[in-house]
Amino acid sequence: MVNQGFSSVLAAWPLFLSGLWLTIILAAVSCIAGTVLGMLCAWGIVQGPGWLRRPLRYYVELFRNTPFIIQVFFIYFGLASVGLKMTAVPASLVALTLNLGAYACEIGRAGLEATPRGQVEAAESLALSRWQIFRYVLIPPALARVWPALVSQLVIMMLASSVCSQISAEELSYQANFVAGKTFRSFESFSIVTGIYLLLAIIQRKLLLWAGPRFLFGQVKF
Repeated sequence: MVNQGFSSVLAAWPLFLSGLWLTIILAAVSCIAGTVLGMLCAWGIVQGPGWLRRPLRYYVELFRNTPFIIQVFFIYFGLASVGLKMTAVPASLVALTLNLGAYACEIGRAGLEATPRGQVEAAESLALSRWQIFRYVLIPPALARVWPALVSQLVIMMLASSVCSQISAEELSYQANFVAGKTFRSFESFSIVTGIYLLLAIIQRKLLLWAGPRFLFGQVKF
């Protein structure tokens, strides 16, 4: 019976493949956008003008201290009530990016604050602009320090994309629910999806830990 159950669920592999593809897209886009947003916010809090720091802190506290599902519902349903309507996928991307940006901001801020002040002063003495200092002096060592923690947060964000099924984004968990309801094989359906998520998380973690030192910050020495 169990084998028959898995056979009927596996017969719906195009749905799982479609959901997997959307999950990968949601994770990839939101991870890139959220990390960039987080690092910019971290710079704004650490070295930005005074008028910018308070709003950024409010943003970080708001998204780190409210449930992610509420954020998704607010962006999808709440904003629609005031005329800002989005379909499920764009709303999911906005929610994932803003949520990750808040967490990445705090992670990045720890890395930026650990950068010795002397490095910044040396860069200023070379007449580098604030953007050049941020891009070439602050970001590489900061990312190197916090990369393992940031990678863990990126994996968590990929897994959190399953929440977006609640607004009918047809990602992996949405398709699992659909297949389970269609075949009445919940155990088999969710067992398969659990394995897929586990494999995705392992691949994503290993890929990011490999790619970071090679493409983002190099082999920074302290």
